Formats: sequence, C-alpha cells, structure tokens
Amino acid sequence: MESQGAVKKRLAVLVGCNYPNTKNELHGCVNDVLAMKETLLTRFGFKQEDMEVLTDEPDAKLKPTGANIKAALRRMVDKAQTGSENVLFFHYSGHGTRIPSVKPARPFKKDEAIVPCDFNLITDVDFRELVNQLPKGTSFTMISDSCHSGGLIDKEKEQIGPFSEVRSPAMETSQTTTIKSRGLPYKEVLDHLSSRTGISTSDIGTHLLELFGGDAGLKFRLPAMDLMDLLEDMKARERRVDSGILLSGCQADETSADVVIGGGKAYGAFSNAIQTVLKENGGALKNKELVIMAREVLERLGFQQHPCLYCSDQNADATFLSQP
Repeated sequence: MESQGAVKKRLAVLVGCNYPNTKNELHGCVNDVLAMKETLLTRFGFKQEDMEVLTDEPDAKLKPTGANIKAALRRMVDKAQTGSENVLFFHYSGHGTRIPSVKPARPFKKDEAIVPCDFNLITDVDFRELVNQLPKGTSFTMISDSCHSGGLIDKEKEQIGPFSEVRSPAMETSQTTTIKSRGLPYKEVLDHLSSRTGISTSDIGTHLLELFGGDAGLKFRLPAMDLMDLLEDMKARERRVDSGILLSGCQADETSADVVIGGGKAYGAFSNAIQTVLKENGGALKNKELVIMAREVLERLGFQQHPCLYCSDQNADATFLSQP
C-alpha cells in the first residue's frame, strides 16, 4: 500500500469540539481540523466529497455528538467495504477522559474515551470494533489531539509510547500565550451527566444509557458477560486483521495542550506539530517517523506531552496515509 495509484478510496472524518460558551471551552480544535482538511486536499489526494467535517461552531449543520461521530465513521467504513487498499482517516481534536475499566484483567485501571459535544463518550472498545470491521488491505489512521489519547484503539500494539519516552523540560511561555488542558477529569464528566439525568449514581453507564439509549457506547450498552464475549471475539479477529493506526497527542496518563497565542491564534500543540513536520518534510514519511518528529517539535517548544504510535509492526513502517 505504498503507491497512491494502488489506493482506490481516500475517505476522512474530521471532528473538532471547542465546547463554546461552556466552562470546558477550548479554542483551537476547529482550527486543527480545518488545517488538516486543507492538508488532505493539497498533499494527500483526498477529495472534498469524500470528507465529512463535524464541528460545534454555531452555524455547523452537523454537530459532533457521539451519535453523529459514530454514524459518520460507520458511513466511512461502509464506503470502504467495496474494493481494497482504501485509506481511511479520522482526526479528532477535543477533550478526552479516562473512565473506570470494565475489563476483567484491569479491575483498577482506566480506559480511554473521547468527549463529543454532548458528552456521549466514545471509548477504546468502540474504536476497536470499528477497526475490526475493515476489509483486508484497508487502513484506518486516527489522530487524536486530546488528553489521555494513548491507547484509544483497544488492544493496538504500542510502537512508540511510555516505555520509550524521554521527559521534556518544563515549558516556558510568554505572557501572551495561554495553555489549557484538552482533558476532563472523570468526576467532571460524571457530574455533568448526573446534572442532566437527575439520577444519583456513580455508575457512568446508567447516565449514558438514560440519556442516549442505543446510541451509547458498546461498553455501556452490553451486560458485563456479553461485553466480555465481544472483547474475546474482537481479540480473535484482531489477530487475523489489524488495520488500526493511532497517532495520539499524548500518553494515556498525560494531557494534551490547547494553545492560544498573542493575536488570538489557537491550535492543538500536537496538531500543530504534525503540520510543522509535514511542512518541513515534503516527501513521504513513515508513521513512526512522523510521530518521532512531532515529539521532537513539541520537546523543542517545551511541551510536556509525548505523542505515541499504536499499530502493527508493518504499519509502523508504512507511509503516513500512503503518500507516494
């Protein structure tokens, strides 16, 4: 899948959540996806009609709710079912969070999730199910510029992550630069959902099911035993076909920065690092090269977040989005 000529379809879903006029407001997420959209069009051969952009801008036609994001991803996967050698891409900029794990092997651990504009969480299990639906030869590349984004595709192999990182020095910023975390603590997510349901329980699944019903994530809809069976089925399929490629803005235990500089320009630190690397390197880059270089950009600027790469050994050496 190294030649662009062999690729039959290039499909993308781009999501930016700024949560305007809320206490969780961010500023650079919509800018991130608009910049990536332009890059996909001008450098990677994507077509306008093959991209869906979901933002929470006031005039946006399609808001990035949990149901809308998952529906857009399903449409993208459905389009890829015909033919092979398709390149699918998902860019998410917004808040991330960590929730108590329901997996039997991780009773005291946390699982990763993204936070759509309506707080209908999409978890690592949802992304794993999506990847496992892909036909052989089709890749799914995901950039998540959000807190706790390392590991957002469940069971994906770590290529660059906590065991290979080197801590950066503390960041020094000017008075005209504002840095905000793109993460929501679990308690804030739970309190927000509780205020909407009026139900007094610390079980986040109860709130999500009450608010979103069948649109809630798999992790919350299925009884515990059924979920365990599903995870086993996913694991078996993953051993046969592993098409997921996750470039995360940080490790699972870290936060990603939302940056506002003098003059009002705002962006995600990781998204901006990706754009910087692509501009400085016109040729094709391997996935692992892109992540390593993005780490170097962030370290040079003093950010204390460490982008990670999760994918198969083969995809670590594959070119990013199959650029020729």
